[in-house]
Amino acid sequence: MGHRLLKPIHGKGEIRKMPPTRSPFPTSRTAVLIIDAIDPLDFPGGKAFAKRAIRPARAIARLAERARKAGIPVVFVNDNFGRWRSDLKSLIEFVDQPTCAGRRLLEWLKPEDEDFVVLKSTLSAFHQTPLEAMLRQGNVKTVIFTGFVTGNCVLFSAVDAYMRDFKIVVASDCVRDQTDEEHRNALKKMADVLKARITDSRHVSLRR
Repeated sequence: MGHRLLKPIHGKGEIRKMPPTRSPFPTSRTAVLIIDAIDPLDFPGGKAFAKRAIRPARAIARLAERARKAGIPVVFVNDNFGRWRSDLKSLIEFVDQPTCAGRRLLEWLKPEDEDFVVLKSTLSAFHQTPLEAMLRQGNVKTVIFTGFVTGNCVLFSAVDAYMRDFKIVVASDCVRDQTDEEHRNALKKMADVLKARITDSRHVSLRR
């Protein structure tokens, strides 16, 4: 339940419950981040990337479902740079257009009612967003990274998580870059520099 204000009813000295002022983040040692899954992929090579992203999208969907069943929060973090009036609904509608390369991923990756959504305007999921406050509210210690692309938004988000003293796990089959070489290099950098644990999603521990 969210925090509720108790306000006296004028002249009667009684109290009444007011609507929640907060949406609490669940207490959990672990959270799953899904980076830029709802994306038009409107960059050069976006259509080819969409094909490469289908397999990791399916793996993300399986991991997210495991997390939900375990009571682990799932957070979709999506770029809305340049579409400043957009919200989740309008983002999905935009990506769901027939001409949009990212439409193929929507079959697998849409937030469920219990999931959380954060909109970002830069590469990092943390920069100028409420993500850190949400994770701190839930006492999260370990962040599991999934999403697109490995050497870009996933990497920059992991760097910011590391700077904030979160433990980092990267589900290697749940991230993808435009080339295999870029993908491998980004995973190596996260393992070497950020001390991230790189593992297949089937071996990711989901502990609340």
